[in-house]
Amino acid sequence: MSNNVLAIYNSLMGENGNSTALVKQFVQDWQHKHPNSEVTSRDLVQNALPHLSLAEMGAWMTPAEQRNEEQQQLAALSDNLIKELLAHDVIVIGMPLYNFGISSQFKAWLDRIARAGVTFKYTETGPVGLVSGKKVYVLAARGGLYQGTDKDTQTKYLQDFFNFIGISEIEFVYAEALAMGDDSKQQALAAAKQQIQQKIA
Repeated sequence: MSNNVLAIYNSLMGENGNSTALVKQFVQDWQHKHPNSEVTSRDLVQNALPHLSLAEMGAWMTPAEQRNEEQQQLAALSDNLIKELLAHDVIVIGMPLYNFGISSQFKAWLDRIARAGVTFKYTETGPVGLVSGKKVYVLAARGGLYQGTDKDTQTKYLQDFFNFIGISEIEFVYAEALAMGDDSKQQALAAAKQQIQQKIA
């Protein structure tokens, strides 16, 4: 297993986002632990993907040799994102909480990497994931307190999604109560960064 990392940034606040700070901390600690590792960054806000369309899904389902020029371009979007995913063994995701769920930008990325016959397949006994040998770290930044409650829709959704495509190693780090006062924010971020160090160690 290589130590190369795909870092997914996903905050509307950009450089000022709490989830951005956590991903940067992870990358810094990871490179300290694995100095020869390579890190690829993808900012889903700065380089937002369009919402999935019927035309794009149609391009996936058209044999490559039969695609017209538009279909080739549409299919390439997903193809390239899947290649990027498969080229890294560690995926770290900055995950803000927007209206009890994931961002639409992140959903657009998930929609491109879930491809029947490519990252999962259907069998007589149900779907089987085709992505193996990966580990996902989700660094969740939240203004309130949601972990372990019914309002935390992110955790199970992300577990279900990554399990579906074959990734079973998923670790979560939560930084919560970030909008509940400066002291609460600083304590939560410090605790989350300590957890990141422990997981990498």
